[in-house]
Amino acid sequence: MIVALIAACEIGFWVLLAAGLACRYLLRMPRAGLALLLCEPLLEVVLLVATALDLKNGAEPNWTHGLAALYIGYTVGHGHRTVKWLDGHAAHRFDGRPLPRPPRYGYARARHEAKVWLGTLLGAAVATALLQLAIWYVDDPGRVTSLESWRHTAWRAAGIHGLITLAYWIWPKKAPAGAPETEPNAGKERVGR
Repeated sequence: MIVALIAACEIGFWVLLAAGLACRYLLRMPRAGLALLLCEPLLEVVLLVATALDLKNGAEPNWTHGLAALYIGYTVGHGHRTVKWLDGHAAHRFDGRPLPRPPRYGYARARHEAKVWLGTLLGAAVATALLQLAIWYVDDPGRVTSLESWRHTAWRAAGIHGLITLAYWIWPKKAPAGAPETEPNAGKERVGR
């Protein structure tokens, strides 16, 4: 049940995102589009409540509950950035605004990657907190080993992402000869009108 709900939340995320951007840019209804985009966090609340109810009703804690915590953590850490990125691309496509691009070279790119990594850290922290709450809720050390292993998975992913980010600082990519260090629209992502 939890896996199906995770899939439904992911599908719902993209449906709400497409509907919100369509309202903003195709139908020229920015407030309705913003309202649809603001409904997206409700999907994670539904998933959180369903997972808690599943555990309350005596379900054996397993990988699906851990996956739900990681999904919610990822959405908290990176959901806003995803919406912002797609909004910038929709504004470019339908309003002719400059395409928002992250910096491509040097330490500007390293700073950008560090910000993305902070989203991963936030996601790992949220997932860990949710998993710890579930462990306390179940209150049976013999039944929570699966949940404990998902905490390690969250931090392993954050660690790997951190090493990749560190590589941007140690070996910054150099701009080709004659190219500017940053692009004219680098980092100028926007949401709203």
